[in-house]
Amino acid sequence: MSTETARRGRATIRDVAARAGVSHQTVSRFLRADPTISPALRERIEAAVEALDYRPNVVARAMRGRRTGRLALLLPSGEAISSLEILAGATGVVEDGGYALEALTIGGPPAARAQRVVDLLDSGLFEAVAGLTALEVEPERLVALRTPVLLAPSYDSHMRSVGELANGSRIADLVSGLADLGHTTFVHLAGDLEHASAVSRREVYLETIASLGLHSYGVIECGWSPERAGDAMGALPGAAGVTAVIAANDKLAAGAIRGAARRGWTVPGDLSITGWDDNELSSVMMPSLSTVTVDHARLGRRIARDLLALVDASPAAPPDDEEPITRIVWRESTGRAPVRPAG
Repeated sequence: MSTETARRGRATIRDVAARAGVSHQTVSRFLRADPTISPALRERIEAAVEALDYRPNVVARAMRGRRTGRLALLLPSGEAISSLEILAGATGVVEDGGYALEALTIGGPPAARAQRVVDLLDSGLFEAVAGLTALEVEPERLVALRTPVLLAPSYDSHMRSVGELANGSRIADLVSGLADLGHTTFVHLAGDLEHASAVSRREVYLETIASLGLHSYGVIECGWSPERAGDAMGALPGAAGVTAVIAANDKLAAGAIRGAARRGWTVPGDLSITGWDDNELSSVMMPSLSTVTVDHARLGRRIARDLLALVDASPAAPPDDEEPITRIVWRESTGRAPVRPAG
């Protein structure tokens, strides 16, 4: 390996191309076992691959044919427990289909992310790729790279939920369910509105309140802070008549329950409170929390089935069901609307 390549780390397809005196597109064709590559050119590229130690195991498989048995999920840099659950669901389906699945993170500024995507799709390492974040590469360029790509955006570049993961439609079911229990006056504790999920939950809340002819004391922005949610409960005027709190996630709901307790209100005696996420503590806290649970593993299985259909060039298998990946779990934090004097 050259000194310059060693300084930069692992050799790239462009290093192989430079050493062999060809374009990187020609190296890509070689890795896909393109039969139009001449024997002399093939020998030069093989020598460059060996000299640079360019992923020798994978390249050896690519030299024998186009199949590598590997699929990939592309994710943004960041931490989200939900991404691990999606990966777990997808892995089982992919392995049952006879493939190995790898999760790769795409970080850095937009131009760097786009170039890494191009390099991956041009390398012949994977038989198909699912992008769980925006790939920031022109669609026509993706097609030209000839590696099948499934676009299934679930996160933005900051690992915040988008798409199906950000769909807040279950808020409508929470509000209507509480309305059936006699609640007429609500308040919404909104999350960080930089998140599409928080925006969607707020919008669905407001739309549902209006469509059902209910009353909203307002939307209080809490930015995912349980402390701010607790303070909001402390500042809530008794005269407002609020009996139901729709929190944007379980942390805000827990803060609201604590804030209600500090002022002597009971849950659900005085206030019914709901969350979102079904945090692992939600079922064991006092009171246990009514919330929305999200089946991330099922989303992963759906993505994996579509990815297998793409690489095998066959129709996508139908999902286990057509229902949303969310459902409501009603627990102790919600009950019938109280009859209490204002003030």
